[in-house]
Amino acid sequence: MAVTVEELYRNYGILADAKEDLSSHKDAYQVILDGVKGGPKEKRLAAQFIPKFFSSFPDLSDAAINAQLDLCEDEDVSIRRQAIKELPRFAAGENLPRVADILTQLLQTGRISKTFYIISVCTLGGLFSQILQGEDIVRERAIKFLSTKLKTMPEDVLTKEVEEYIFTETKKVLEDVTGEEFVLLMRIVSGLKALQTVSGRQQLVELVAEQAFLEQVLNPADTDAVDRLQQCTRQALPLFSKNVHSTRFVTYFCEHVLPNLSTLTSPVAELDVQLELLKLLAEMSPFCGDMEKLEANLMMLFEKLLEFMPLPPEEGENGENTGNEEPKLQFSYVECLLFSFHQLGKKLPDFLIDKINTERLKDFKIRLQYFARGLQVYIRQLRVALQGKTGDTLKTDENKLKVVALKITNNINVLIKDLFHNPPSYKSTVTLSWKPVQKTEAAALGQKRQSEEDIGAGTTMKKLSPLPRRDARQIYNPPSGKYSGTIGNFPHGKSLKKRNMSEIGQQRETRKVENSKEL
Repeated sequence: MAVTVEELYRNYGILADAKEDLSSHKDAYQVILDGVKGGPKEKRLAAQFIPKFFSSFPDLSDAAINAQLDLCEDEDVSIRRQAIKELPRFAAGENLPRVADILTQLLQTGRISKTFYIISVCTLGGLFSQILQGEDIVRERAIKFLSTKLKTMPEDVLTKEVEEYIFTETKKVLEDVTGEEFVLLMRIVSGLKALQTVSGRQQLVELVAEQAFLEQVLNPADTDAVDRLQQCTRQALPLFSKNVHSTRFVTYFCEHVLPNLSTLTSPVAELDVQLELLKLLAEMSPFCGDMEKLEANLMMLFEKLLEFMPLPPEEGENGENTGNEEPKLQFSYVECLLFSFHQLGKKLPDFLIDKINTERLKDFKIRLQYFARGLQVYIRQLRVALQGKTGDTLKTDENKLKVVALKITNNINVLIKDLFHNPPSYKSTVTLSWKPVQKTEAAALGQKRQSEEDIGAGTTMKKLSPLPRRDARQIYNPPSGKYSGTIGNFPHGKSLKKRNMSEIGQQRETRKVENSKEL
């Protein structure tokens, strides 16, 4: 005979009154377990009563969990919701892995999202256990669930204790992750309230620095190492500020990336990894603090900048170029390097005067002047091409390219003007061409944010129209129009794994390749 509502209440009363002598009322608890075989009212009561006394009857733990699972699969939505809501109360002791597995399996149904507010360290322990030890599909599901749902949890649920536990467990998971997993896990910890302080963001920067292997020498031929550095630096960028410095990353880029720039390789064939890393260096440079080897790093930036700022071609007796063609001016590279040099140069303003000899400084200014002449030609061409264009006309791929190119060349022009002062100045401020701009600027162009892909591997100009000789000071007239463009997200790389793929199975390798395509 099915258990009735009255019987359930009567046996609940027996257990509630028993207090310390609960274990002697095993029969009463069994009646409650049998409530899952009753009607809707009996099932709803059973869903509440079973977990309440679960810990007092270890001999019936399997039966209790199975009974609760039956209710989780009930056709009645209200019964199912109540049963799932109580599941975390079973996540203790040796039952934790089993319950955690059940919870993660429920993630795919969407049923758990509302009931997960009943969160606890035990429940999280089960989820992290599955992330560390579970099958790949369960691991992936659990990480994605945590990354999207934790940020919606109420403050009274996501306590300081819970956040500390999440941070500790996430650091364990980060010891072996794919590129996509790294991004999702950083999203989890970056959203924790306890880490929004200066000290919290500093902890996150140190965590990313560990993942970037900044203590190791960079092998430019190791695509995974280069990709890892790029992804980690991108995750660290939003954390930098005037109080959370990028010094460690900037130093690593100066000492390991710049000397090997031309030999860097990427797992993404179409990606200009050299330019992407130079952009990251430029974005970090304003937040660099006191640097131990500032002079040496400035010298490295100076030397690398010279490589991308050619000397003017030699001229014959009649003032004609003796070479077959003008050098290519790689504007995108120069913008990054010049901006980085300008930012770090503020910390040692006499560098060009005291550390660079007279002949080299003269050579540098000749290169600056030649580059500036090329800029003026290109800026005039771009302004003529964009004149009068508004709205949808500016949204064509060709015009998007021109808008971004104009932003790049204007930036370089401003920075060159600063360095040509005597003594060199570091006072001007520019917004990097791929960074978001003010809405007023974008409105002036009648366009939205631009994508970095629009400028391909970097804006270059091959042939420069011959210019009449002029006084050097006349070439620094900035254009009067306001043009701007922004650059979208860098594509992520394929993997951030420390171990060989053979160590974690072919299934993880397949998923890793699929994830990289999404990224």
